[in-house]
Amino acid sequence: MKKLIALSLTILSFGYSNSQDLSDIFDKVSPAVVQIKTKEKEIIGTGRQRQTVTAEGLGSGILISAEGLILTAAHVVQTAEDVKVVFKNEEVIPAKIISTSNTADVALIKLVWPPSDKNIHIPKVADSDKVKIGQEIFVIGSPYGLAQSLSVGHISGRHAEKSVSHKMTLMEFFQTDAAINTGNSGGPMFNMHGEVIGIVSYILSESGGFQGLGFAATSNMATSLLLEEKGMWFGVDAVLVTSGLAKILNLQQNGGILIQKVVDLSPGGIMGLQGGSYKMEIEGKKFTVGGDIVLSMLGYKIESEKDMIEIGEKIKSLKPKDIMKLTVMRGGKIEELTYTIPD
Repeated sequence: MKKLIALSLTILSFGYSNSQDLSDIFDKVSPAVVQIKTKEKEIIGTGRQRQTVTAEGLGSGILISAEGLILTAAHVVQTAEDVKVVFKNEEVIPAKIISTSNTADVALIKLVWPPSDKNIHIPKVADSDKVKIGQEIFVIGSPYGLAQSLSVGHISGRHAEKSVSHKMTLMEFFQTDAAINTGNSGGPMFNMHGEVIGIVSYILSESGGFQGLGFAATSNMATSLLLEEKGMWFGVDAVLVTSGLAKILNLQQNGGILIQKVVDLSPGGIMGLQGGSYKMEIEGKKFTVGGDIVLSMLGYKIESEKDMIEIGEKIKSLKPKDIMKLTVMRGGKIEELTYTIPD
């Protein structure tokens, strides 16, 4: 009986210790977890009732440098006209978008000025290759606007997708059973040492709430694409169209990039790209049409995923003052657009 009581006390003590440890870790890392509020243009209505309105968006992010660099999800900020970051102490600081990767759904933004609290602990971005399936993790974010919400779970799986032609890793995600909901996107996934191992991306759910599977882009993928390769942010929402859809859009080649939305002061906006204004559905997929269709970029004709990968590699080699040239179809006519890479 004494042994049973001792064992029970040991188990209770272990559970309390773990809970206390997580509480301490949360207190340490949570000030670096931010809420991201965005504003972007959205077309509503149909026919003559169409109008452009300002839509508000919500996501999360994690501060990774004293200079104000923040990791988040690409879909949170990709077409935002205005980005504001809210800290745990309720300080609000505007931010600009630095780099994105839509494929991996990761983005890097930078605060216009550093936070007033100089004592914020900036968590380490850990090596996600060392993370094992079954490992316990926790997520902090703003589900449904509830800032600084914590959920705990495990790594349920690891998934990577490679390009068909080049066998390059296009994206790598952790699967988790930790609760993830609207507003968690872009928030950090931590290991139990308080180190960032992923950036929350999306869920698979029939209801839209957490009854499904959560996914987070791995930290190695995020840092490689955003800090090392420095993927360019164009400020456009675009879709690669090929074969059958290209014919429907009356293209004279087998593919192109359909521009759906453009941020005014982004590189795409400065270049003169125009987004669509009519919504349509083809075989269950929704598109915004009526905007530009990019036929070639940097001299490469766009007809397939392979072409996009080659263009992406070419863009990485561009230097300040280099000229980027695009050929677009606009209203049935071919036009040339240029953009000078800034310093």
